[in-house]
Amino acid sequence: MNAFIRAIGAVCLLAGPAAFSSTALAQDVVAIEPTYQRAPIPEPVPPPQAAQIGDEVPWIYEGSDVPVDREWLFGKMDNGLRYAVRSNGVPPGQVSIRVRVDAGSLHEREFELGYAHLLEHLLFRESKYLGQSEAIETWQRLGASFGSDTNALTSPTQTVYSLDLPNINRTKLYESFKLLSGMIREPVLSQANVDTEIPIVMAEKRERGGAGERVGELTRATLFAGQRLATRPPIGTLDTLRAATGERLQEFHRRWYRPENTVVVAVGDVDRRLLAGLVERWFGDWEGIGEGVDPPDFGDPKAPADAPDSVYAPIGEVGVAVEPDLPRGISYAIMRPWRQVDDTIVYNEGKMLDQVAQFILTRRLESRARGGGNFLTASVVQDKYARSTDMTVVNIEPLTSDWETALDDVRGVIADAVADAPRQEEIDQVVAQMDASFVNYVEQRRVLAGSEFADTLVGAVDIREAVAAPEIFLKVFRDMKHRFTPEEVLAATRRIFSGDVVRVTYLTPETGEADEASLRLAMAKEITADSGARLAAKSISFDDLPPIGAPGEITVQAPLGLYEMEQIRFANGVRAIIWPNAQEPGRAMVKVRFGSGYRAFDEDNAVYAGLGTVALFDTGFGDLNRQDIDNLTSGRKLGFDFAIEDAVFSFSAQTRAADVADQLYMFAAKLGMPRWDAAPVLRAKAAGKLYYQSFATSPFGVLQRDLEYLITDKDPRFATAGPEQLEQVTPEGFRETWEPLLAQGPIEVLVFGEIDRTATIEALRRTFGALPQRDAIPDDVAGRVTSFPTGSDDATVVNHRGDANQAAAVIAWPSGGGIDNLRESRQLQILTRIFNNRLLEAMRERAGASYAPQVFATWPVDMPTGGRITAVAQLQPDDVPVFFNEAEKIAEDLVANPPGNDELLRATEPLRQYINRASTGSTFWLRELQGASFDPRRVTLTRTLTQDFSITTPQRMQALAARYLGGIEGWRLAIIPEGAELATLDPALEASRPVPAPPRPVEIIGR
Repeated sequence: MNAFIRAIGAVCLLAGPAAFSSTALAQDVVAIEPTYQRAPIPEPVPPPQAAQIGDEVPWIYEGSDVPVDREWLFGKMDNGLRYAVRSNGVPPGQVSIRVRVDAGSLHEREFELGYAHLLEHLLFRESKYLGQSEAIETWQRLGASFGSDTNALTSPTQTVYSLDLPNINRTKLYESFKLLSGMIREPVLSQANVDTEIPIVMAEKRERGGAGERVGELTRATLFAGQRLATRPPIGTLDTLRAATGERLQEFHRRWYRPENTVVVAVGDVDRRLLAGLVERWFGDWEGIGEGVDPPDFGDPKAPADAPDSVYAPIGEVGVAVEPDLPRGISYAIMRPWRQVDDTIVYNEGKMLDQVAQFILTRRLESRARGGGNFLTASVVQDKYARSTDMTVVNIEPLTSDWETALDDVRGVIADAVADAPRQEEIDQVVAQMDASFVNYVEQRRVLAGSEFADTLVGAVDIREAVAAPEIFLKVFRDMKHRFTPEEVLAATRRIFSGDVVRVTYLTPETGEADEASLRLAMAKEITADSGARLAAKSISFDDLPPIGAPGEITVQAPLGLYEMEQIRFANGVRAIIWPNAQEPGRAMVKVRFGSGYRAFDEDNAVYAGLGTVALFDTGFGDLNRQDIDNLTSGRKLGFDFAIEDAVFSFSAQTRAADVADQLYMFAAKLGMPRWDAAPVLRAKAAGKLYYQSFATSPFGVLQRDLEYLITDKDPRFATAGPEQLEQVTPEGFRETWEPLLAQGPIEVLVFGEIDRTATIEALRRTFGALPQRDAIPDDVAGRVTSFPTGSDDATVVNHRGDANQAAAVIAWPSGGGIDNLRESRQLQILTRIFNNRLLEAMRERAGASYAPQVFATWPVDMPTGGRITAVAQLQPDDVPVFFNEAEKIAEDLVANPPGNDELLRATEPLRQYINRASTGSTFWLRELQGASFDPRRVTLTRTLTQDFSITTPQRMQALAARYLGGIEGWRLAIIPEGAELATLDPALEASRPVPAPPRPVEIIGR
């Protein structure tokens, strides 16, 4: 049950392509029929025999008094395999399957490091019912995207195989269980398969490497010294991976992939008895080979021999990492042995008290940081990790090299919490916030995706605890409210900071700044309790806040033309779209679009763009600073996400019906009565300085830092601000930049979900309708567009300071933007899916050069230009020219030759299923219809969504390739290590490229 507690900190269906038909689309366009739709009906599935029904206690509730969630059907078969299945119609037509094997990196022997993860890869390579490399293509034909719908993960304690299968029918469901059973039970672990997969795993290991990996290794070795966790990262080591053999992998599989170690979870839009029957059909006759073995002892954290039982115990292991490009960080852990517990109501009450204690500390530390502490951020997290330790970890980011003062500041706040009880008012605020989370969980129960239920159950199995219905969480929480007292919370605080194993690590960019002796001395110091961070009992209500202005006059109120959506216009120019959708209980989405987005910035003020995404809301509104806002929103579901988009700014939040009016007030108040506190700006400035150098530690970091800047032909608006630019930042400059931007440009408000129509319209009148008339966007700003660099045989080269075996490469072609060709941009998504599948095969499957190359298309609807097709990969430096060659070869072949029908199916079926699933929620329609109050074409274009993404022809794909990939050089970017030179391509590879096809007439895609 604790799985949810730890995470505290369907609807309008498309009727299918026919519902969105358009006579404008040419008649020769046909859909590719998936082969499974022509497959014969499979054999009948017998009813389940091993289901635990009646008075039998389901296996996950053994030893627990938590009420059984009867929506689950549990079973335990004679061979020891356990299952849990559940009917759930969100999203409609989908089934989520998880196969969990109790085997992770902690189960490996010394020569097997990395085997659990390598085996995960091999199961996808070849198995009883799937030939070599057929898994990805097979799941794509069934409508499941590789990496999102079909995936797997390996942790220290488990390996989990995941499948989210859309558009389910009896044949697909039967086939999927059959294929999964073959993967789990009988993978083909030949030496040839092992030799093929090892380079891919090594590419994954290489892409994870660098400074971050080194710090992770030091932290792991320090905090978990003496335990298996210290030396067993799931990715393994180069030596053990290179020495891996098919025979050794087969032995590992025989030892751990056994029915008694396996749990199958299935949740979806079918009868749960059918799901149970399929589990029993395909896993019921599975027998392990030989005798099973007990899992190894994961070990306990051990204290120094002379350590007393106190938080001020002599420090155990200490680690210092010096990484010149990473910001400072201190982590210290108070560790206790992990022990199996009975997941009882009383146990969960204790965990909830622990959560309250942690939340109070987190709020105090945030208040201390905002108020001028010597640290940027600090957090306290208590967790039971990998069935190895129950640990409380304190993480601190010092602002300067004076790390000891930052450590003292944080420890002073903690010492105060350990010494004296909190005020009841402080507890009540946290309890109110937790209560709101539990209530929202209950409200949203009907619209929780089946994948969420499946993942929650797998998580509960991993930590050896039960699951509970949302109503049970709420009831347990409310029934124990009498225990949320200062005395009980003080006891919980002391409990999570008790333990005789204390370990600490320090990350610094400066050699000699700290060593083990100085860290031990600093941690052993007696700390004076700091009560200054205790939060004042300040009650603030929305009822006490001033009005935005006089309620606005509605000038237009009419149907939008889609479902029950309504458009509203106010006399001040504000426009709104609302959609009361009762099919999503507990959810309401609010989005506000205004102003000019990235168009608003130029070289002189671009530095304030990024700072705005961090600090704008924290500067407050009206008479309220950020701490006041926290008090105001306590116990409510309110949010404030701010984004800068291509041509607009946006505020967004997911809230609930009861809070919609106050959510609208907060957004309108930020526009109509902004406050300009200096501290958040200075904090964001400090964070920017601290983190900037870390971008250079890996090729991926450099991509994050520089790609948008370089691919827009070095447009200063998209440059990541460095220390020199940040040094010029002032709170006054921040205000001077942002104050006029908040008052400029048209406003559109979208409110979708479970809302009261009348109350929402009135709330809009009192908030956005009450704002003053907006200033116009200046002409020179409105006309700004982005540029694309000229293609060239020479790549742009940027250096990183990470490992010498790491590199990244990008090749991109310009596409377009705007709404006029929006339907064509959707077809472009199909083309890039085909491109991606080919590049994945070329770089990952054939060469092992890159773990996961990606190709994607962007198309800014609010701008006439700026779209692009981009291919990107992380790889070894010597493989950069190979990547360019392969990508260009694929592009040229797509221009010269139309793709086959099977390629189209593997690209269109996952896209079609994505649209069918996503379009069952309000969030999808909010995204598609934003801007529709100003441009009604966006409504019309929603009618061809499914068609545009899933119906095409090989000839149309070829025509698109000719238009966007043919006749122009792709722009190329290489990110290689400092001191290295860009490798040249092997002439043999260059000669393998096909001769480009001659130009041909370009077919116009149906518009």
